[in-house]
Amino acid sequence: MSTAREMRESIYLPERAQIVEKKRMTDDETWYHLRFESGRALGHDPGQFVEVSLLGVGEAPISVTSPPSMTDGFELCIRHVGNVTDRLRDLEEGDWLGIRGPFGRGFDIEPARGKDVLFVAGGLGLVPLRSLIKTVLENREDFRRVILFYGTRSPDTLLYEEELAEWEADPDVEFHLTVDMTDDTWKHNVGVVTSLFPRVSLDPEETVAYVCGPDIMFRFVVQQTSRLGISDENTFLSLERRMKCGVGKCGHCQEGSVYVCREGPCFSYAEVKAF
Repeated sequence: MSTAREMRESIYLPERAQIVEKKRMTDDETWYHLRFESGRALGHDPGQFVEVSLLGVGEAPISVTSPPSMTDGFELCIRHVGNVTDRLRDLEEGDWLGIRGPFGRGFDIEPARGKDVLFVAGGLGLVPLRSLIKTVLENREDFRRVILFYGTRSPDTLLYEEELAEWEADPDVEFHLTVDMTDDTWKHNVGVVTSLFPRVSLDPEETVAYVCGPDIMFRFVVQQTSRLGISDENTFLSLERRMKCGVGKCGHCQEGSVYVCREGPCFSYAEVKAF
């Protein structure tokens, strides 16, 4: 028979976490501040994910959006697109849910130390990248230029608008924002996120890129990074939309011999090409 300690540490058993705060970000996304009943920190790396569960409903893999330095709980930003995530929308502050994880391999930050860092986020892809962005900004002296591209469909789908304004005002961040479509009131770029590349001059041998967004975005962003001369080994992608069970049992995320949930979700482009 398993001991209580072993049960708490099982990767298959969720741990109770409480909603400390929630905030509607767009029509489709809600931000949550969660805290484990035990009070422990999540202990994740940027780019890792957790499994969020509701009894009698199911569970869903969700990327962690807060940095590891946050010890008073952790943050998730959830798009409501299925049974579990739709039910999460109905929960209120003070309600409880289940958490398994963190799981997977996060972003490798070491190649970027002492170099320029380029973040390319499309839509919900800002959520897992935010953990890494905040980590880099908390350790700003370890990096040279910090360049952030963020693109989304329209102004009403922007995430973390207050932080976007802070990044735009920060002299240590080269921030570029674009939307696919808008009206005459929009003051930033209009176009897909790759239309931002001509706005900056990059030193490819001294640049490390981190990319997350819709699958189709990867192809065109990688075309740009490759054209500029950023190496495949220094271009990192998060395939965070492909997980299900989180522990390599269901095969839903399998790419060839690779289980994305265990060996990823963050890979260098060189690794992805070998799938």
